[in-house]
Amino acid sequence: MNRLPEDYQKQMRKLLKEEYPAFIQTYDNPPYRGLRINTLKLSVAEGRQRLPFQLEPVPWCDAGFLYDHDRDRPGKHVDHAAGLYYIQDPSAMAPVEALQPQPGEKILDLCAAPGGKTTQIAAHMKGEGILVANEISKERRKALVENLERCGVTNALILGEDPRHLSTRFTGWFDRILIDAPCSGEGMFRKDPDTRERWSLRSTETAAELQLSILEAAAPMLRPGGKLVYSTCTFNPRENEGVLHRFLQQNPHFTPGQVPQAAHYQPARPDWIDASPALAQAGRLWPHHLKGEGHFVAVLEKREGDEGGRQKPGKLPPVHGDAQRVFKDFLWETLTEDRFPGPFTLFGDHLYQIPGDLPSLKGWVVERPGLYLGQAKRKHFAPSHALALALTSDSVRRKVSFAPEEEHLNQYLRGETLPTAGDPGWTLVTVEGFPLGWGKVSNGLLKNHYPKWLRRDLI
Repeated sequence: MNRLPEDYQKQMRKLLKEEYPAFIQTYDNPPYRGLRINTLKLSVAEGRQRLPFQLEPVPWCDAGFLYDHDRDRPGKHVDHAAGLYYIQDPSAMAPVEALQPQPGEKILDLCAAPGGKTTQIAAHMKGEGILVANEISKERRKALVENLERCGVTNALILGEDPRHLSTRFTGWFDRILIDAPCSGEGMFRKDPDTRERWSLRSTETAAELQLSILEAAAPMLRPGGKLVYSTCTFNPRENEGVLHRFLQQNPHFTPGQVPQAAHYQPARPDWIDASPALAQAGRLWPHHLKGEGHFVAVLEKREGDEGGRQKPGKLPPVHGDAQRVFKDFLWETLTEDRFPGPFTLFGDHLYQIPGDLPSLKGWVVERPGLYLGQAKRKHFAPSHALALALTSDSVRRKVSFAPEEEHLNQYLRGETLPTAGDPGWTLVTVEGFPLGWGKVSNGLLKNHYPKWLRRDLI
């Protein structure tokens, strides 16, 4: 507690009054740790039965669980590499549960990295519809790509654009939008002490201006009748109720709605900034009231009547005949069924399956135009790691399965070549049936194609 900024302590003492002692005492306790079972790969019941961790349900997220950090290290388990779960703060699961994504919808995650909430949205969508994940930071997009691929997300387009640019082509396009806005991070002070060093009263003011600008850019992209969820990981009313109050004053066609999981949270505090009482429908997640860190979640609904014009579908680079041929040959030789009907696009020799009905992406930063399938070389196709993680073990002709404790599995994760009696060709390597990556069998050896940047020892 002594390392907390003095201005921050004064602020919270003034806001919380009689609750302040209970709140400040939470800084003497370790943070809660959580994981979310990836229902793109297995059900919640199957995950609970399979995972060797002590799990306690997160009340506001059916797939979310607390784990014992002193006992378990799920980030080092092979099932994490297989994308069977995502390590996520319990409170950070709240915004997507409030968004209530549905299969078949068009959904935008506007500030997406590192991908926890994006993969959570994808799980709700069940591979149906279009998920646009935007992250303006090039460095943070790397983690976003890796997490989406590991979790087997197949319907995402990853962009790196200023939100104001997006609104020029996506007018009235999305059914739902999530804005997990950059903030001063007060809710993470316990979990990430470095955020304390970056905090100041000025930082909360700067964050509030940025948050308002992001909301303003997102507003035109939501269709009439659509839902927008605004969230932060800060307690500061200037960045929460204050930003929403200013936004609603300038955008009266939006109205605040009830957070569906409100029973698990504390109501927002519009009285702290003299705002509309309707903002009390938003939720505040306090560490002295629940098992998680600090978060704020608000639902905004867009009324009918102000839909803008829609853009014509855009065009991406076509796929030439040689690329089509080697990919079809790969599918016929490797898969038991064609799970990838297209449409496709080719960037250099990199082949992607893309969502249909997209506006033009010309001139934009496109990190991934869709699911990365692999390299279409002149005479053969080299499948991607993303493709391996998007498959199931029953969809391939050749596979090898290891148990978590098996030494051959450890050797594979280290990048070693393994002896095998399997048939020649691309082979899916799995842990008890869940895909981990590719190997290629030749002359009695399984040549390792596990990505070099992921190689490690199991601990």
